Amino acid sequence: MNHHCLPISSRIAVLDCARGIAVLAILLLNISAFGLPRSAYLNPAFQGTPTLLDSSVWALLELFVQAKFLAMFALLFGAGLQLLQPRGQRWITFRLLWLMVFGWLHAIFIWDGDILFVYGLLGLLCWRVVRDAESASTLLRSGLLLYLFGVALLLLLALLPQHEVSNFWLPTAEQLAYEARWKLQGGWVAWQQRWEIFVSGLFVLAAQYGWQLAGLMLFGAGLLRSGWLTARYPASTYLRQAIGLLPISFLIQLLGTVSQWQLNWDFRWSSLLLQIPRELASPLQAMGYLALLYGCWPKISAWRISYFLSLIGRMALSNYLLQSLLCTTLFYRLGFYQQFNRLELLLVVLLVWLVNFSFSYLWLRHFKQGPIEWLWAKLTTALSENFVQPAR
Repeated sequence: MNHHCLPISSRIAVLDCARGIAVLAILLLNISAFGLPRSAYLNPAFQGTPTLLDSSVWALLELFVQAKFLAMFALLFGAGLQLLQPRGQRWITFRLLWLMVFGWLHAIFIWDGDILFVYGLLGLLCWRVVRDAESASTLLRSGLLLYLFGVALLLLLALLPQHEVSNFWLPTAEQLAYEARWKLQGGWVAWQQRWEIFVSGLFVLAAQYGWQLAGLMLFGAGLLRSGWLTARYPASTYLRQAIGLLPISFLIQLLGTVSQWQLNWDFRWSSLLLQIPRELASPLQAMGYLALLYGCWPKISAWRISYFLSLIGRMALSNYLLQSLLCTTLFYRLGFYQQFNRLELLLVVLLVWLVNFSFSYLWLRHFKQGPIEWLWAKLTTALSENFVQPAR
């Protein structure tokens, strides 16, 4: 045995820990989509020049969080597709179909920022590629090409003539008031609005973002098959990679972040073109974060925090949905929508994280899986075992 590699139990723990970090960090992005209008997610100047405090918080999140942990989660999801291959076609297909069902229900009846449906849909397309790929290098190359193709499509869209400012980027006062009304009142009007957002998101997925996401999934599957995500290499190797990847990705993205701020988030430049540096840097930064975690794991695995992060990772789906329930209740049912600035929203994140930690710890003291993970597995197994293939 290579003593530089982690034992099997530790490998599972480090993957769970990485997944837990990704789920928690994604809330740092989503919290503005919960507590502020949708346009605030990418544009802090959606209501005019933001305060220095809001701009500074936006810049820090843009440089260190935005898109990085979504990329990390996509890499880990792709790794999961590789791990599930022994389950067979029927089981994997039904598992991903049920994920789409969960995602659709979440997107329409709880929150319009769902990612589960998209992951299930792209997973159905990607798992066969993962199964049929001859080698890890094939998956890595395919993932890289798909991702760069998606970025090229973004560049093409940015270069097309734009005659008017998008309402998503700079909404009118009437549009902001209507968004607040349907979010706070809920009911049929909110479901209808979420359905329209859901459908428009599918068009964006097909036109551009889906290529990037599929590329990340294939790349993640390649990383697992190559042994990179199973800690095959010495900790020093991961640390060297982290030292190389993180500064490079930071410098690539710094240009776009500073330029957006200097241009006061002007629609012509910031809505598409200046998003490209971040899209190029995010996979590098996500891998840099993972490399840092793997390189430090021999030391931090003994820390109590790594244990709690692993618990959250084991219940990633349940915790993701719990975040939505908590935040929609706080902002829409209790009326705290648009009541906090970006820094205050980060304090809300800390409170939600505390609930995530407590819930995961208490639940897994008594059960082997999270509640939604258990339901997901039961539904998948029931359908895969009882499904009768139609006669041809």
